[in-house]
Amino acid sequence: MKIRTWLVLSIAAIGIIVGWKIFVWGQRFKKETGLTAPTMVQLLFNGGAPLASSDGRTNVLILGISGGTHPGADLTDTMLVMSIRQKDHRVTLISIPRDMWSEVLQDKVNSAYHYGEEREKGAGIPLAKASIDDVVGLPVHYGFVIDFSGFKTIIDLVGGIDVFVPSAFTDPDFPVEGKENDVCGGDPQFRCRYEPLHFDRGLEHMDGTRALQYVRSRHAEDSEGSDFARSRRQQDVLVALQQKLLQPKLIFQPGLVAKLFRAFDEATDMDMTIGELLTVGKLLAKNKQENIKKIFFEDQLVTPPLWQYNGRYVLVPREGFDAIHEFIKEAMRDK
Repeated sequence: MKIRTWLVLSIAAIGIIVGWKIFVWGQRFKKETGLTAPTMVQLLFNGGAPLASSDGRTNVLILGISGGTHPGADLTDTMLVMSIRQKDHRVTLISIPRDMWSEVLQDKVNSAYHYGEEREKGAGIPLAKASIDDVVGLPVHYGFVIDFSGFKTIIDLVGGIDVFVPSAFTDPDFPVEGKENDVCGGDPQFRCRYEPLHFDRGLEHMDGTRALQYVRSRHAEDSEGSDFARSRRQQDVLVALQQKLLQPKLIFQPGLVAKLFRAFDEATDMDMTIGELLTVGKLLAKNKQENIKKIFFEDQLVTPPLWQYNGRYVLVPREGFDAIHEFIKEAMRDK
């Protein structure tokens, strides 16, 4: 009888300890990620949190800033609209050239986030969304900002990403981090501030530093030195990271998930809830990389004479923004 009582008490004690450990882990996870039990249930067993949408699509503006304290650190060199069609979760990525002129801003569209944040903390995303609305002709429901200075940490946490490099290129003038103001021993060309960078054609496994170099390179020879090429590279890297983040094995590594949430929290800003963000992630998980449609509209743009814009290089629509809107809508239709 004593043995049976001892056994029951032991099992009960173990149950209490295990339950307490689960409770503590859950509280820590909630504190670190902001996720509640109802949100997790919604994500696991239902469609997830309700998402804003128009005409059956949820549109998310993805902005990339270089970060840091140097001038122009909050100019959005990366601008993508990710459109998710709700009926089948198909994804379309629309690249926005950073040099596009905005009549509303009277400046390039990549300055919208900067102007908003300069006016009031937190106003950058709404102003950027309104500016991109005018460019693509689609309502932008959410904004998501990535600080690329923390971008490499996320990639390193997931063990790197695999990116296919479509064309080999060399960038002879890639900026060396930390040497932006180096006097280079009196060298008038300041060559110590730069280093050569090369990528071969083919599939490459990239760590965070290498991926950051790939998306930032802008002085390569031929077409690979253009902003259009950079936009393509940025899309490819983001899609590759998305695929890595959606691997099922991540779910079974709570410590890694918590680290990723902290890294994302430090490197990103957004106007959606954690539940909405994870719902978007759940929809993306249903897409294969080869099924993601990519839209570029550089052929619809021209470079006007510099004197028209006070000597500045800008891009404007060849036939007006209405033509760009129609081009994008046609490209998004099923063929």
